[in-house]
Amino acid sequence: MESFILYAISDSIGETAQQVAKAAISQFDIREESYEVRRFPYVSNKEILMEILESAKKENAIIVYTLVSENLGDIVENFCSRENLHCVDLMSQILNILSDKIGEAPRREPGIIRKMNEEYFRRIEAIEFAVKYDDGKDPRGVLNADLVLVGISRTSKTPLSMYLANRNIKVANIPLVPEIPVPKEVFEINPKKIIGLTNTPEKLNEIRQTRLKALGLSSNANYAKLDRILEELDYSEKIMKKLSCPVINVANKAIEETAGLILDIMKENGLKKRIHTTK
Repeated sequence: MESFILYAISDSIGETAQQVAKAAISQFDIREESYEVRRFPYVSNKEILMEILESAKKENAIIVYTLVSENLGDIVENFCSRENLHCVDLMSQILNILSDKIGEAPRREPGIIRKMNEEYFRRIEAIEFAVKYDDGKDPRGVLNADLVLVGISRTSKTPLSMYLANRNIKVANIPLVPEIPVPKEVFEINPKKIIGLTNTPEKLNEIRQTRLKALGLSSNANYAKLDRILEELDYSEKIMKKLSCPVINVANKAIEETAGLILDIMKENGLKKRIHTTK
């Protein structure tokens, strides 16, 4: 059998064209040394494309391409027709079908799927960050966080950290306890990155009693006593004033509502850079 070369040309990373070519080749009994698949990624202009096509002409290569640019796709099609080269357009047919079905024209923007994947991995990274630096487990996380939440127990620090992580925000949260010094790292960062969370004494008393019952403990524990709660609230207020950070009272607010307020504050402070917004 005559050996052959296959060019996989793309205006993105070219993995799709390459994998489709290899999948097709695998359907034949062909030795690996009988063919070669060459990938040409990030082909974004006519000059680069023409150099590749001229090379393909010299080697009589088969061309498989995923070019979302109609102009570049037409160049390949016309060149292959003129030079009698075999070529396969993996993108246009499905784009046309989807366009008819959806009723709108495609964006024709290279690399969108790669951007989507990058968005996904940033979100996973933020979630892992929130878990790792939850509840002051490692204060060093404060230095690398996009946002730091501080507050006493049962002020929604953890659920807010996870909610914001799904918006690509790396959040560390630090519990404020009168008997435990605030980590020095909290005072080393820009106070604009810190948001204090508080609650009403009555709501905290209710939430903490419910929490103790869920754990099978007595609701009369010091943790849920009103005097203790007032002491913690007084302490946290002093710390937040020292930090000069904005404070949100989460009483009777859904997580989404509080998160919305936090996002607004971040935007005002110039920190809203990597946030993912869902439709």
